[in-house]
Amino acid sequence: MKLDVTTLDGAKSGSIDLNDEIFGLDPRADILHRVVRWQLAKRQRGTHETLGRSDIDRTKHKLYRQKGTGGARHGAASAPQFRGGGRSFGPVTRSHAHDLPKKVRALGLKHALSAKAKSATLIVVDDISAKEAKTKAVLAQFGKLGLKSALIIGGAEIDKNFGLAARNIHSVDVLPVQGINVYDIMRRDTLVLTKAAIDALEARFK
Repeated sequence: MKLDVTTLDGAKSGSIDLNDEIFGLDPRADILHRVVRWQLAKRQRGTHETLGRSDIDRTKHKLYRQKGTGGARHGAASAPQFRGGGRSFGPVTRSHAHDLPKKVRALGLKHALSAKAKSATLIVVDDISAKEAKTKAVLAQFGKLGLKSALIIGGAEIDKNFGLAARNIHSVDVLPVQGINVYDIMRRDTLVLTKAAIDALEARFK
């Protein structure tokens, strides 16, 4: 697969051949769903917790005699059916993370990249850098590329001025190639890769 390489100003800067084993797959929604679900599950803090019956500080003395009152049999005021009692089967602190094989995670990233390439929402730029950390200037460059909702992946390190200028722009994310992930790729309309990022991705999956 061959794509044109552009500059941030929208000028053509040659072309590049993309590896079909990474960018030319037929995307599968089930694999993408599994990887995104795994990512979001890891993000959940799981600190929600309610007081159970054993956590309520109420008397454990039997409320009234067992028989002869016409009422149900109760042994403590901390039972869930009483006002102020503990909650039955409430949430407890736990981890929501679950395992996902490394091969599935790698395949999910390939399918996400292929999905952007197939839908023609993948842009390759030669480099991302800025002379000054001016958001207005970077916004003008994004306008020339038609970027409104985008994930921009640079090389091993992001240019400091470009990172500072782009971080104030809503719906635009900038990440080094080490941070590329399926969720961030799929949540943005356009994926922008630098040539350094493509080289790193091809070396990663070689």
